[in-house]
Amino acid sequence: MIARELMTPDPLTVTPQASVAEVWDLMREADVRHIPVVQADVLVGMVSDRDLARVDIARLLRVEGADALREELTTPIAKVMSSNVIAVEPEAEIGDVIDLLLEHKIGAVPVVQEETREVLGIISYVDVLRALQGILSED
Repeated sequence: MIARELMTPDPLTVTPQASVAEVWDLMREADVRHIPVVQADVLVGMVSDRDLARVDIARLLRVEGADALREELTTPIAKVMSSNVIAVEPEAEIGDVIDLLLEHKIGAVPVVQEETREVLGIISYVDVLRALQGILSED
């Protein structure tokens, strides 16, 4: 099995200028935990729910107040995202994808076109588990 067969094609993406609040809402509405960040169709980062969890809402409200929280929520996602993104090509073997997920302790990898770094899809640990479940149910 290769990445192209397992990936979720055409995933949601955001630009580096999207605000923390916009990305938070998008993740919640779409029920996803990882979103690639693209600029002119090129992968430039990845944001996860763990990245957004670093925004300590309760502490901000308690210590600095509502104005500080509002300011934090307008922060561009570029300041929160991971820019050193581990990505795979569409022909990558799923075993290699799993190795990357485990080795780097990440929940998803974007699938990109090698030459252009255009995002074609995304593979999360949930996709891997679903595939495994399908294989096991065939037995």
